[in-house]
Amino acid sequence: MNYDRARPYNELPLLPPKADIESKSILRRCITAMSALSALKQAGELIPNQAVLINTIPLLEAKVSSEIENIVTTTDKLFQFASGNEQKADSATKETLRYRHALYQGHLLIRKKPVCMATAIEVCTTIRNAQVGIRKVPGTALANPSTNDIVYTPPVGEDVIREKLFNWEEFVNASNDIQPLVRMAVMHYQFEAIHPFTDGNGRTGRILNILFLIQEGLLDIPVLYLSRFFINHRDRYYSLLREVTEKGNWEQWILYVLEAVEETATWTTAKIRAVQNLLSHTCDYVRQKLPKIYSRELVETVFEQPYCRIKNIVQQSIAKRQTASVYLKQLAEIGVLEELTAGKERLYIHPKFLRLLTQDQNSYEAYIV
Repeated sequence: MNYDRARPYNELPLLPPKADIESKSILRRCITAMSALSALKQAGELIPNQAVLINTIPLLEAKVSSEIENIVTTTDKLFQFASGNEQKADSATKETLRYRHALYQGHLLIRKKPVCMATAIEVCTTIRNAQVGIRKVPGTALANPSTNDIVYTPPVGEDVIREKLFNWEEFVNASNDIQPLVRMAVMHYQFEAIHPFTDGNGRTGRILNILFLIQEGLLDIPVLYLSRFFINHRDRYYSLLREVTEKGNWEQWILYVLEAVEETATWTTAKIRAVQNLLSHTCDYVRQKLPKIYSRELVETVFEQPYCRIKNIVQQSIAKRQTASVYLKQLAEIGVLEELTAGKERLYIHPKFLRLLTQDQNSYEAYIV
């Protein structure tokens, strides 16, 4: 039967694929991608306070993954509302912050059970802020936003979708010899092709990628900025997904995902090392300029929360409210922070750290004692 984009793809083949998904070129690329992931995992372990990473890099991942779905906000807004007053944020910022919440919750969830259909439902429920279930209503089709031409119509019928999801779940968690990064690439295609929810499938699928890497022991914390590659190469992302569907071209899709893992792991590793260097440099600077108030915990807190509030210092048991206010003002006086008034709220921004996080370069201007 010829494939028809406008017809529900109920014939979506079950996993594993019949194609050679571990060709020589794929396995060669797996070696370099695994090496890059290993370096990233080690770099994450070198940061004494991992909250510095967990509170920042997943937020960048959330921003870009949401942007792929045309949910657009700014890094400044995300950091501002991530540490408080989230209810005052605009709708796009709230939705992007829910992506980060979903990533965190998924990270906790896979400690109890592996990546599965239930994981996907919980992740998507958090992203959408509403209980979701398997898609039951027919009529879902994916179209080109520019031309409105249908590019793909996923399977219809709850029983059909559940059958394919059960097969997907078995493949993801099968104890077999398929290289885990290859399994991740295959599982991502299949999840997007099944398209089990009415909305949120792309974001859910990208979170499941990170959770799978943690489940397989390839990462400890969710700090791989994978969506950065996907949005920088968005056209290839969608065209290669279609090539699997229409031509069975698994090799090029898997190589694309392996390239994404390798490039983003290398980029994220360099970013983490730069963060570590800036943290050490800032500690030295504050120790010299403000020896009476210096503590590593104080400096780490303004790295954990690039938009810092007085309550953040209090919550860390560093100082009571009045003293915490003095500490933040003194950090602003020596140029580590910048004071900002947002309505009735006083915020202290960490500009060097924010610039380092959001720029491609890993350089920063040193403090001058």
